[in-house]
Amino acid sequence: MKYFIVDAFSDVAFGGNPAGVVLLGDNDFPSEKFMRQVAAEFRYSETAFVKQNDVAEFTVRYFTPVDEVDLCGHATIATFGVLFKTGMVANDTMCLNHTLAGDLQVRVGEQVMMQMAPPQVINTAVDAELLHSIMGAGPAHSELPIEIVSTGLPDIIMPIASVEVLQSLRPHMDNLAKLSKELGVTGVHAVAFASDGYTAHVRNFGPLYGVNEESATGTANAALTHYLHRQGIISCPHECRFLQGEAMCRPSVVVTHLMSNGEIWAGGTSVIVASGELLVK
Repeated sequence: MKYFIVDAFSDVAFGGNPAGVVLLGDNDFPSEKFMRQVAAEFRYSETAFVKQNDVAEFTVRYFTPVDEVDLCGHATIATFGVLFKTGMVANDTMCLNHTLAGDLQVRVGEQVMMQMAPPQVINTAVDAELLHSIMGAGPAHSELPIEIVSTGLPDIIMPIASVEVLQSLRPHMDNLAKLSKELGVTGVHAVAFASDGYTAHVRNFGPLYGVNEESATGTANAALTHYLHRQGIISCPHECRFLQGEAMCRPSVVVTHLMSNGEIWAGGTSVIVASGELLVK
């Protein structure tokens, strides 16, 4: 099995969000225990295991160091970036990606764009005061509401009063993991606005799945795109550019497209920083 280490949502090495990608060819998936062990060995937030079904049809499974998740945006960008850069998929090919979150299309090229699952607003009440306390957000609240939105994975969309407050967040991770489990969410996607050419600045926290903070998240930013449209902040169609990873010194730019039919696509560029061969089975 060939493996790759890829920085997704960046056009330079050591930026963006790193992911592992393991190519299985047309072989069956190994055991879940094995895939968890590989993900734990790589120590990245997610590792994608890729089976090729046809020329432009793949099944991808995503593992954190502790569990399997239905979908991972940055690992998808990393995966299809590898398939493009290694010549397995030609430029401007529309691929089919079978995931636990459903069958999604991916347009492959220097910039990989993936179709997200249909957006859903989950009507579960979130205690704003408790969340602000856990996140260390202080007393200044945004006028925008807190909502749980999913485009494959459910996240709490949490507006923050300013970029300065956003960058100062220091969540209590154990309490956030407990709250995430109670609400049935992956984590918190915190967002603040500035007049600097980006749609928003964002941070993403998912300690329930062993990921305290992500430097780039496609699914959460797609969910945020739907949220911003619901709140009347962006029109349809629209292209968004979200700046993430600043607090981790791994700046990432996540691009989303809100289509005229309501579909949301998310993507960006990627860089392969290492490759090798797994010598265990």
